[in-house]
Amino acid sequence: MSPARIGVLVGLELRQRARRAGFYVLLGIFFVVVSAITLLGLLVFSGSGSVGSGMYSIAVYGVLLMTVLVTPTFTGNAVNGDRADATLAPVQVTLATTTEILLAKLFAGWATGLVYLLAALPVLLFALVWGYAQPGEAAVQPHPMTLLVSVVVLIVEIGVVSAIGVGLSAVIARPLFSVAATYLIVMLLVVGTLIAFGLGGFAVRSDRSTLTESPTEVYSTDPSCDPAVGEACTIPRPDVSPDCVEVLRTSEAYRFDRFWWLLAANPFVVLADATPTTYDADGYPVDLFGQLKYGIRTAQHAPQLVDDDWSDPCDGEPPHGDEWYGGDDEQYPSARDEIEGSVPSWFVGLGVQILLAGGLMVWGAVRTRTPARRTPPGSRIA
Repeated sequence: MSPARIGVLVGLELRQRARRAGFYVLLGIFFVVVSAITLLGLLVFSGSGSVGSGMYSIAVYGVLLMTVLVTPTFTGNAVNGDRADATLAPVQVTLATTTEILLAKLFAGWATGLVYLLAALPVLLFALVWGYAQPGEAAVQPHPMTLLVSVVVLIVEIGVVSAIGVGLSAVIARPLFSVAATYLIVMLLVVGTLIAFGLGGFAVRSDRSTLTESPTEVYSTDPSCDPAVGEACTIPRPDVSPDCVEVLRTSEAYRFDRFWWLLAANPFVVLADATPTTYDADGYPVDLFGQLKYGIRTAQHAPQLVDDDWSDPCDGEPPHGDEWYGGDDEQYPSARDEIEGSVPSWFVGLGVQILLAGGLMVWGAVRTRTPARRTPPGSRIA
């Protein structure tokens, strides 16, 4: 493998893209859309004391959304497009190997995606500086590592999407089908994982029993009731007080804790889980990164199926509701405690993405290698 040959091929790819007027039109649209998303983030978080952090997180998510939508357009036909235009065969008869050709396509698509990221960088810097410029002690400043980590994750995600597109363009003969397949896989990672998580959590349920205290006159004792079908069964407690009755109820709890791992490979979850979290005085995340991370980390914990802490409501202690609204920190940890007490998953999700992209690249190299014994139907050789 020769880095010099790869560099020459990358230069040829980039010069071809730079000559197309559509590249600059799409770049301008990209910048306008990201700027609009950032301004909407300013309106959403205005007056919250964390406007900079919130606006920056929305801006980064806007960049990620636009890159996963734009990148497949110039990587999904990188190989089969050249084959259809009869420009791939002249390169294959040179000293460049199949691996070098595919890596050059990958680096060229990756570099093109980084140009879009570079165009959005002023918007990201504006949002971050805006956060540090907020006056007052109540203003929550963004985490110093937020910019670095989020940009690094964006760079890696652009490379992953580029590799998926290049690999599929080498596997599938028709450019239109390979671009569509690239969008399909990216959408499976972005939307499909979220749908699978939601459907799985709602489909699997467990019985949850709650025991609460109620005055005698509210419920009548019915020894034949069945809490398993949703009835409220009353249990008189004359040993404590003639006026105290315990009410046993059974409901269903959704088991999202068994499916949270499906979201690990989602690019938006990877970005949120890897980015450092900024908290307010109450320990709650102030930006979209932390709020999404809090939701995913909370889903890791199994629901409480039996109220063991309130197994005897008629014991004279404050009822469950009083402790809830009283904000008992020991029973109900803050969002910060939930996040710090859970398991990060961003490196697992990123590993799955890299394995997927790498597998498609290897498969594409096998299909593109010359001389070839078999080619896809309708393929143009020269």
